[in-house]
Amino acid sequence: MKKNSKQTGPTAVGEPKGGISRDQLREWMEQSEDFQDGLREVMRGFMEELLEVEMGEALGASKGERTTARRGYRSGYYSRGLVTRLGKIELRVPQDRHGLFSTEVFERYQRSEKALVAALVEMYVKGVSTRKVKAVTEQLCGHSFSRSSVSRAVKALDEQLERFARRKLEEEYPYVILDARYERVRDDLGVVSSRAVLVALGINWEGRRQVLAVELAPRESAGSWGGLIEGLLERGLRGVRVVVSDDHSGLKRAIERSLTGVVWQRCYVHFLRNALDHLPRRADESCLMGLRWIYERPSLEEARLALGSWLREWSEKYPKLCAWVEDNIEQTLSYLSLPRTHHKHLKSTNMLERLNQELKRRTHIVRIFPDEASCLRLSRAVASEIHDEWIEQHRYLDMAPLREQLREELTDGQSTMERKSA
Repeated sequence: MKKNSKQTGPTAVGEPKGGISRDQLREWMEQSEDFQDGLREVMRGFMEELLEVEMGEALGASKGERTTARRGYRSGYYSRGLVTRLGKIELRVPQDRHGLFSTEVFERYQRSEKALVAALVEMYVKGVSTRKVKAVTEQLCGHSFSRSSVSRAVKALDEQLERFARRKLEEEYPYVILDARYERVRDDLGVVSSRAVLVALGINWEGRRQVLAVELAPRESAGSWGGLIEGLLERGLRGVRVVVSDDHSGLKRAIERSLTGVVWQRCYVHFLRNALDHLPRRADESCLMGLRWIYERPSLEEARLALGSWLREWSEKYPKLCAWVEDNIEQTLSYLSLPRTHHKHLKSTNMLERLNQELKRRTHIVRIFPDEASCLRLSRAVASEIHDEWIEQHRYLDMAPLREQLREELTDGQSTMERKSA
């Protein structure tokens, strides 16, 4: 019987003989030109459909629709290139007769891509890169860069990101979350050291998350965090009721000095990590599991009862840990004074996890930034993209329970004052 000579799948593109592993298959898929071309076609179709929807919204009518609400008429298409991780794709962009339609698709999609490319290119033109970096920049952008073109691209992007970073805060943010991550940056002398990327998030009364600030500092300190918070206040930050952060001493001092009267919630995840410093290496795992279980209690009273039981169970075996927990755990239970539906979102800084993961994914490609400006540029570009996504998404929290709680507290306070005056 004659065997079928037709090949399908990866074998048709020359995979290694003798079988192929899952990792090899993934590598083949990433390198295969056919696979990349297919992905580019999918992306092109998606982006063009998005442009058509935006045009319909701008004109008040979809393509071919007859309606009295129409504000203008289409006038064909023009071609526009979009640089992506998959290479350059050409899009048919709709246009109208009177120029009513203006899309943000290109600028918003490419904002962080421009920052990443700029960082890589700066490494290349400054002579501190490798041939691999040059290959990456050419693959991302389709051509090499001159110093003048890099300078123009960087200047335009920096101006846009500076406007984002210095915008006025026009509304109240009852919840603010502060945290930092570290990136490796090369200084003017060529020495590589860590820099702190300080991030502030806020939740407004609509329950939507927003990126309030992204700043770069030599390290976390009372001065660097104080500068960030004071900058937020100058831009209009107000109405803060709760601040969530870790237990960094400089950050704590900055909060106490600049945000007096707010409730401080110490991140319980950081707290549990800190607890490991007070345990022997081969400690009983059920000890930390029991400590973590306290944070599943729905009220402060139940959490304190659970804490008492935990202390009685472990104080003899781990006295150092139990003494430390007893002295510090109250700082991590502030969230229990908030509406119950807000507990899981406000007991830690995990809200920043999405932002930190995306920063890590992008900065991992650069590894060592050529200077502080490129590090801040990419960090802010990623943050501004996520900020835009959050604005358009469904609200993160229902703030009605907090409004009701504050209303009840105000009523109770007035009743108490009336009884005293009587």
